[in-house]
Amino acid sequence: MPIMKYRSLEEAEKALWCFYPTEHYYRRVSGFYELFCKLLSPSYPKGVFKYKDINDANRQRFEWDISRGIQKDKSYQSFYSR
Repeated sequence: MPIMKYRSLEEAEKALWCFYPTEHYYRRVSGFYELFCKLLSPSYPKGVFKYKDINDANRQRFEWDISRGIQKDKSYQSFYSR
């Protein structure tokens, strides 16, 4: 891969543009959007939950976040194993 030198950030950004996209390019872009939607969308259970105190509520939210992180890690790994 050649080393490129740029005079400005705008010039470097233009080098990343794809003027002639192929089918493979569109598949990769679609995969990135799919991954970002999974990473950014919250996945908490629906409903109203009652807790004795704020510590119980924080503990439950932490458990949900951890389980969500494990699921996201699996989807991240499957995305890059393509």
